[in-house]
Amino acid sequence: MFGPRLSLLIPLICLAMLQSQSPAQSAEPRPNIVLIYADDLGYGDVGCYGATAVKTPNIDRLAANGIRFTDGHSTSATCTPSRYGLLTGEYPWRKKGTGILPGDARMIIEPGRTTLASMLKSAGYRTGVVGKWHLGLGGDDLNWNGDITPCPLDIGFDDSFIMAATGDRVPCVYVEGRRVVGLDSKDPIEVGYQKAVGNEPLGRDRPELLKMKYSHGHDMTIVNGISRIGTMAGGKASRWVDEDMADVFTKKGVEFIEKHAGQPFFLYFATQDIHVPRVPHARFVGSTSMGPRGDAISQFDWCVGQLTKTLEAKGLLDNTLIVVTSDNGPVVDDGYMDDAVKKLGNHKPAGPLRGGKYSLFEGGTRVPFIVHWPARIRKPAVSDALMCQIDFLASFAGLVGIQLRDPGDSQSHFEALLGESPKGRTDLVEQGNRLALRHEQWKYIPGGKGMKRNLTGNELGNDPAAQLFDLSKDIAEQNNLADSNPEMLKAMKTTLETIQGPTR
Repeated sequence: MFGPRLSLLIPLICLAMLQSQSPAQSAEPRPNIVLIYADDLGYGDVGCYGATAVKTPNIDRLAANGIRFTDGHSTSATCTPSRYGLLTGEYPWRKKGTGILPGDARMIIEPGRTTLASMLKSAGYRTGVVGKWHLGLGGDDLNWNGDITPCPLDIGFDDSFIMAATGDRVPCVYVEGRRVVGLDSKDPIEVGYQKAVGNEPLGRDRPELLKMKYSHGHDMTIVNGISRIGTMAGGKASRWVDEDMADVFTKKGVEFIEKHAGQPFFLYFATQDIHVPRVPHARFVGSTSMGPRGDAISQFDWCVGQLTKTLEAKGLLDNTLIVVTSDNGPVVDDGYMDDAVKKLGNHKPAGPLRGGKYSLFEGGTRVPFIVHWPARIRKPAVSDALMCQIDFLASFAGLVGIQLRDPGDSQSHFEALLGESPKGRTDLVEQGNRLALRHEQWKYIPGGKGMKRNLTGNELGNDPAAQLFDLSKDIAEQNNLADSNPEMLKAMKTTLETIQGPTR
């Protein structure tokens, strides 16, 4: 168990804090790294984790020839904080403003601090991000009609093709580098969250214009027949078509790999799937019995397959470290009437786990977590090591010969990542609307106020009394052992408070 991280009071961690080995010091060629990040993909949504109602052959193939983790976690049960933790190696709850961001939020990762991208760039990697960003863009004076600064290019990425936030939030445009793609200066973009902008129809007022109805929220500006969160005006020529989004992102990911095949590269490929609105391309519609949610899983698996095939065609697959994982657990009804609940059938998005997206239970952060690297992983396996995405920073640094002077909350577990050690983390803080703690097989959720379920129907894990579970015997978190294990309860309470450190 470890103590408080007082160094996190320093807001900026400069690249000068990296000490790099030369390539000659490395015994093996440095791998390319492709990090494939799904959105809202649950532990039970993938074939190799038990799903039968949807087929995921491309993901399953990577798992069968790599390491499939049964206890791999995102850093939070929601999207923005998970992405922040993944890229910075810092628990997101340590920094104010890392909650779920609106589409017009300023960028929350400060230029100049160490990120996964800047660390790999300093090691000679070409770095690229494609897909969902949701970490804010620009500053307080963000102008969608000019150069956007700061953006991913300012925190270590050489190439960037992103959506600003989520598919259900405006602005519904792509941003490449610092500019909105296809922007027409005669039709400037306006975005409003605090106050409405423009006079375009809203879903709440014109439901007859919608091709997908909303169930809660998501009732504002209509784009492509779908009402969103927030209001938007202008930018008609720049607006995305939801059905084409997976194709657009995958094409950009493939192009990045092909263009930079001659040097080590890092691609952070973050999909919109399977987040709402779930509007898969026509060729995936009906591919499962579960409606758009299941079809979006099939589409995500296709994206994985396209990237993998490109690596294989370029002769890069053997020495490319591929990670497939998700930003948080699953949610079925997250604001649109897409038949996800009606057509769920016997499918269990969280598998044997309790809870899902937004939850303090294991279903909130325990997600699919697969690592594939044929040149190094010669014995495919299933690992029970406790792993977290927050450790990619320190673990990848070790792999490419970078010594981090201050790794933050990130720990190096690259041997476990490659199946060479059964030991991962000892302690892990899990974040829902509050914090919980894992210590080996034990799970502690402090008592606290809060609703039992939110509008999605997912259990949040809130209870006035403390909860303690032995996950080795009770993975579904049904038997609260707090009363019968007071010493363990006290120890974990103390550990969580120590990790949290002083209130900032």
